[in-house]
Amino acid sequence: MLPRQRVAGVVSDWFKIGKGVRQGCVLSPILFNIVSEMVMRKALENFKGGILIGGRRISNLRYADDIVLLASSIQELQDVLDRITTAGIEFNLHMNIAKTKVMSLSGEPLRITINGTPLEQVKQFPYLGSMITADTTSSGDIRQRIGMGNAVLTGLKSIWQSHTLSIASKIRLCKTLAWSVTTYGCESWTIRKEETKKIQAFEMRMLRKVLRIPWTAHRTNESILQETGYTRTLLGSIKKRKLTYLGHIMRKQGDNLEKTVIQGVVPGKRGRGRPRRTWMDNATEWTGMELEQMIKATKDRNKWRRIVYNAANP
Repeated sequence: MLPRQRVAGVVSDWFKIGKGVRQGCVLSPILFNIVSEMVMRKALENFKGGILIGGRRISNLRYADDIVLLASSIQELQDVLDRITTAGIEFNLHMNIAKTKVMSLSGEPLRITINGTPLEQVKQFPYLGSMITADTTSSGDIRQRIGMGNAVLTGLKSIWQSHTLSIASKIRLCKTLAWSVTTYGCESWTIRKEETKKIQAFEMRMLRKVLRIPWTAHRTNESILQETGYTRTLLGSIKKRKLTYLGHIMRKQGDNLEKTVIQGVVPGKRGRGRPRRTWMDNATEWTGMELEQMIKATKDRNKWRRIVYNAANP
């Protein structure tokens, strides 16, 4: 049977496919990755822009067709975008202007265009399931994840009100269904005291739903923990995942992008005031070790596993 196509609610006539693959064919993503790689290589040929981190210049991050372009100036960003647009047309690939956004970490207004059409400037943007914000903190992503976890808890109201399930079973369901949503991508979080309180408050909210305690009831957290015999483990689970990821990255051999970003320093002067908490500050605080000592400890798997356990279960 010849196919038809629906665009903007309008169904086309029957047409014959001259070249391509069927929907769901395993060759489809492979062929797309090959073509997109050809486009990016052609576009980035002799391109000298990007952001310098640890002596390495990074101009883009790519996952299939989800591409992030990095530039240190408006001119650089417009240049690389024009290069990709031109190279894509040669392979009959066109950028979706409606889904393409620009973000400025300095807060200055940007006017970036594709074929004369200006792109929307945003202060936050979801990328691969995580929320990237212009203030370069993890607060927005953590708030969004906690909100999604609360939505899961609310959707399972009938389970929490059930009298046939034990409290232990309900807690296991919470960890399986709600925690997996809340902690998605937590390895990339930079956690401050404010976010720590929000994570712990979410865990207690979960217990209150399991025990069917309304928000109007004047019950302390300590009394709820005593009644359930529960020990707080959500924050410890996040610490374990983040430190385990750190050890995995540091044990990699050769030139590694993740290791460069984690250890690298961006040249230039920082703004006035107290230095911001970094991703590595969490690791040094939780392990109680100096940076060089901690990186050296990651090379020994058994030793690092004990360090992670002690950090996650203080």
